[in-house]
Order: sequence, then structure tokens, then C-alpha cells
Amino acid sequence: MGPPGTPLKRTLTTPVLYLFILGDVLGAGVYVLVGQVAAESGGAVWAPLVAALGLALLTASSYAELATKYPRAGGASHYTTLAYGPFAGFFTGFCMLAAGVVSVAGLARGFGGDYLSVFVSLPVALVAVLFLGALALLNARGISESTRANVAATVIEVGGLVLVVGLGAWVVVRGDGDVGRLTQLGTAQNSPAAAMLSGSVLAFYSFIGFETSVNVAEETRDPRRSYPRALFGALATAGVVYALVGAAATSAVSTNSLMRSSGPLLTVVEVAGGVPTRVFSVIALIAVANGALLTGIMSSRLVYGMARDGLLPHFLTKVLPGRRTPWAAIATTTLLSLLLTATGDVASLASTLVLLLLVVFFLVNTAVLRLRDDAVPHDHFTTPRAVALLGAASCVLLATQFDGQVWVRGLIVLAVGALLARFAARAHRRK
Repeated sequence: MGPPGTPLKRTLTTPVLYLFILGDVLGAGVYVLVGQVAAESGGAVWAPLVAALGLALLTASSYAELATKYPRAGGASHYTTLAYGPFAGFFTGFCMLAAGVVSVAGLARGFGGDYLSVFVSLPVALVAVLFLGALALLNARGISESTRANVAATVIEVGGLVLVVGLGAWVVVRGDGDVGRLTQLGTAQNSPAAAMLSGSVLAFYSFIGFETSVNVAEETRDPRRSYPRALFGALATAGVVYALVGAAATSAVSTNSLMRSSGPLLTVVEVAGGVPTRVFSVIALIAVANGALLTGIMSSRLVYGMARDGLLPHFLTKVLPGRRTPWAAIATTTLLSLLLTATGDVASLASTLVLLLLVVFFLVNTAVLRLRDDAVPHDHFTTPRAVALLGAASCVLLATQFDGQVWVRGLIVLAVGALLARFAARAHRRK
């Protein structure tokens, strides 16, 4: 039922965990994803989306084994500490934390951008401060309150995407669409095979988010039963929704129009008619807020777990007595995100952060194999060895698709993480 004596409150059930993962995967990226994938793969957007789902499921299977075997806050950092020692544990946690903190900062700036300006014009920096402060208070109030907010936001997100599917079908029924585009795989620059690979790399980004859920395994009532069901169910749901949205968009709107649009789903709404475009601005704002909330929860639990493992200062393990939430970790990660929103453009780091997550995924897939013979006193999910190997290989394949500039930035961040990990591991050994 989870680690005995945990100071965190165990309240998450299978349905709540399912919506947690689904809400994180169906993030704000889906509202621009379709156009980017169409530019790489042509009209058959659904094909690379389905392929990306398969790639995501490989690594998700490794997470399912480790989260049910070691249901502890800290997630990937805790697993790699057990498998390879404190150096790898800190290095993995650093990569995850960098991705999480910058992601929240970017979402905070995005919340104060174009979608909000439809209703009110305010300085982005001011909106970001208020936005992150409100999310931190909700996070500190309790995991139950945070997940209830996520449930409501996820229902709205899914409803908006279902609306897009319905509107796309309506455009086809009335004779203004073209279902023939669904079989057009390839572009003038890419052969069908190259289009599938490059489109799958982009589409893989849309499934990133499932990995954050392992950090709340310690707050799940029965992670052994709940986590695999919620994880695979949420990914399958997201895959179906993405494929339907991609098919609806490319059937209703020409591929060139989707490629040129910064809001391809909004283009579908405009072509169909009958629905106020402001409605989609509201849905997008909710999606941004929900993604930031869930990533903030992940980051704070990661910091809490690393501190408890001795990789970060012990102060970060402090928990609110009544609420039983890690307030020191929440305050620290929120402050880091606030600093990033005020000191630079985080959008340029997006591809680098995905590269960092692929490093984490590779380490998690190999940690499963290294810990395979480690016995625990409870049943847990077990992934086939071949699946873990394929998951590690898929991370290498996806990493080869980044350009040189992304690798330069990524190697700098990885070098900083390795340097800090060396000091952290030395301090851990002294303790």
C-alpha cells in the first residue's frame, strides 16, 4: 500500500490518478501540435501520432514497474539512485527538475500572453507572479484540492478537443472537407518514411507528461493496482483523442493552412463556424493552468524526494503539519520558476528540455533491468525485458533527430548537472 510511515497524505485513487496523467499529457501543446506535425508528415497526421504513442508506451512500461516496486516521491531520481548510486540519482533529478521548473515558467508566461489578452491586457511579468503564487497556494493546500482542480480542468480540456473532432466531422459532412488528405503521408521535402520518423519525433513531445505522475505514487492509496491502470489507460485515451483530433483537423482544413497557423485547432473552429472563438481562448488558458499545476506538483515532490534521499538539503523535506504537503519544496520550486519568468525567454530552451527528458527516460529504462533482481516484500507490475530494451533504444533514436544547436545547449546543461552531481554524491557519502 505504499511506504509505511510516510508524512505525505495518501488520498489518490485510480480514477483521480488517471485524470492526473491524462490532464498532464493533454496539455497546452496539443493546440499547436497538429500544424507542426502536418508540416513534417503531410495530411496523414494521425499516423505519426499513433507511432509516437507506441514509443511512449515503451518507456511508460518501465515507469509502471518502478513506480509499483518503489512507490516513493522522487520518482526517476529515486530509481536511478537505487540502480546506480547518488551521482546518477542527483543527475537524473537535476534533469527532471530543470525540465519541470522551466516548463512551469514558460507556461506562466504563456498564460499572460495572447490568450489572456483576448479578455484583458496586463503586463506578462505581473500575470506570471500572480499565476505562480496562486498555483503554489493550491499545491500547498493539499493534494486532494489540487487533483480536484485537475479533474475539472481535464474534463474541460477533453471537452474542447471532442468539440474539435465534432466540428471537423461536420465540415466533412457538409461537403467542405477532404478525407483524401488522411492518406497523404509525406511532403515535398520528406519521403513517406522520413515523414513518419520526423513527424513521430514531434508527436512524441505531446505524450511527455506521463513521467510526472510517478512522483505522486507515495500519495496514492494502492499504487500497485492503481498506477498501471491509470498510466496505460490515460496514454491510450490521449492517443485516441490525438488521432481523432489530427484526422478531424486535416480533413476539415488544408494541410498548408494548418502549417501556416499558430493555432490550428482554432482554424478548425473558424472554418466550421457557429462557435465563438473566445471559447477556445478560455479552454487554452485552462489547459495552460492545468499543465503548470501538475508540473509544479511533480517538481515539488521531486525536490522533496531528493532531499529525503540525502541529495538536497534536509530543510526541503519539511511538511505542513495539517495539510501534509511539502511546503519548503513547493516554495523553492515556485521561486525558481519566478526567477526564470523574470530573467529570460524560456521558449528557446524547450527542445533542450525534451532532450534532457530523453536522457532521463534512457536511465529509467536501463534502471529497470539493473534492479530486476532486487526483491521487494510486495507484488508489483513487471515489464518484459525486451520492452525496456526497446524503450532505451527509442530514446537514442529520438535524440538523434535534434540539430546541433540543441545538442550544444543540452550538453552544457548536462555538464552543469554532472558537476553538481559530483559534489552531491560526495556529500551523500560523507553523511
